This record gives sequence, C-alpha cells and structure tokens, in this order.
Amino acid sequence: MNIKNVYILDDRAILYISGEDAKEFLQNLISNDINKVSDVNSCFSSLLTPQGKFLYEFIIVKHKSGYILDCEKPQADELFKQLSLYKLRSKVEILNLSNEFVVASFSYEKFLAFDEAKDQLGYTIKYREDPILLDPRNKDLGARLIINLEKLYLSLKKLDLHDANLKEYYSLSHSLGIVPKDLNKLQDKLFGIECNFEELNGIDFKKGCYVGQENTARIKLKNKLSKRLFPINIISGNLHEGESIYNNEIEIGKVLINSDYPFALIKYLDKNFDQNNSFKTKDAIINIKKPSWII
Repeated sequence: MNIKNVYILDDRAILYISGEDAKEFLQNLISNDINKVSDVNSCFSSLLTPQGKFLYEFIIVKHKSGYILDCEKPQADELFKQLSLYKLRSKVEILNLSNEFVVASFSYEKFLAFDEAKDQLGYTIKYREDPILLDPRNKDLGARLIINLEKLYLSLKKLDLHDANLKEYYSLSHSLGIVPKDLNKLQDKLFGIECNFEELNGIDFKKGCYVGQENTARIKLKNKLSKRLFPINIISGNLHEGESIYNNEIEIGKVLINSDYPFALIKYLDKNFDQNNSFKTKDAIINIKKPSWII
C-alpha cells in the first residue's frame, strides 16, 4: 500500500453489541476469546454452525461500553438475525449502525507513524475518539479506521490520506490469500478451520465452549486438516462456482468463489497438489497460490 492511500471499504457493515451481558454473550458464541478485546486490542473471529462449518466472520473492536463487529455488508442482516436468535433472555442490545459508520483502510507504515501505535496485530489506538487498529489477520492488510460517516473526509484530510481505488485493496487481500468479499458463497461449505482461521488469529483453542467448538477442536487435535481455502488465479477460460479442479484426471479441489477474486477448497496435502503446476476445471486453466503464512 502507498502510505498516502486510503481505501473506503463501502462493502463493510457495522453491528454494535452492548448491554450488561454483552461480553458473556459473545464469548459463548464466537471462535475467538473476547477477553483479548480491550481499548488497546481488537481481534478477528467467526461464528460457526454447531457442526463447525463457516457462517460469518468479523473483526471485533471495543468501543465505549460495547463491541463493534466489522463484517461484510452482504452478511450483516443475516448475522444480525443469527445473533438475535441466540440472544434469548440475555441483557444485550444489538444495533445495525451501517448507515452511520464506515470503515477505511490505510497502510501499515502510516499506522506506525502514530505516536502511540505498536507493531502488534490488532493493536488499537484512538484518533479523536475513533478506533484505528492494525488488522488482526495480517499486518500487510494495513490498519482500519472505524468512523462516523459525517467525520470521515475531514479526518482523512487531516491525516493526509487520499481516496484510492478499492479494487487495489481487494487485489492485495486476494494476493495475500485472505478473502476480500463474497463470503456468503462459503457458508456451510467448509469448516471454519479450513478457512485458515487459526493462522489468521481467528480461533482460540484454549478458550471454553463456543458454537462449533467440538468439531473444530477434533480436526485440530486429530490432525485431520487436509483441505484449505486457497486463492486462484485464472490463466484462461471461465470459472464456475462448485466445479471440481483437476490435476490430469485427479480431483484436488473445488471452486467456492468464482467471481473477481476467486478461491477454492484445496486438498493441499494431496501428493497431486503442487502450487507450481497449472490445474484445470471444465472451462478454465488456473494457478493455485498457497499463502506464505501457511506452513
């Protein structure tokens, strides 16, 4: 990222969870440990099915007396409904503040230029009462500013940041192996741990129970993780959602996201998978990139 660039993430939504039971409520649901979230630290987490399959992902930021959930906008309404179902008699208020707040991303280098900043994933500071955090998944994704829409452009001017093409951010995220959009296409099609949430700091194996914890822990402890979500680069042709990927006649994966920034679930431990090879689908020739942060 250019140090003067900022990306207005207009595809993000903001939910706000507050109330006497907010902390316990989230702790019983999410794959990460809410105790990690404080005024100076934010985290990445997910909400899974009881079977451990992926449903929603989000970044959690402490704000005033509650918690901000920074999620993808197409997932926001369903996430709101899902959280409301779990609410029952908990003393919790859930608000959708997406019309009031916006998320903007800028470079890691710019974040470190703040006097109080630390080179620590998820580290959170305040800029005129608005949270700025180093992305808890990967520092190469830069920092995120969550701010009231009315204050956005004045703050960006004061910070000497200039609006850049959002596609640059999407392309960066895709190249890093982190899904930038179209998360709904992953729902219930793979386990959360297959989304690389452990490496992206989105799962805590030391916390207590949460929705989907049993299968997630079993896959981890029994070393049964044989498939992972990897980015695809199209060499020629067209991809189709749900189609198989082959090395010669042997299936090594399945396309899950086929749009501008495609991803596939890959049998990455299979002897027939070598990221230096080209692979075929019905109508396309592709490369598969194993992210550098996956051992």
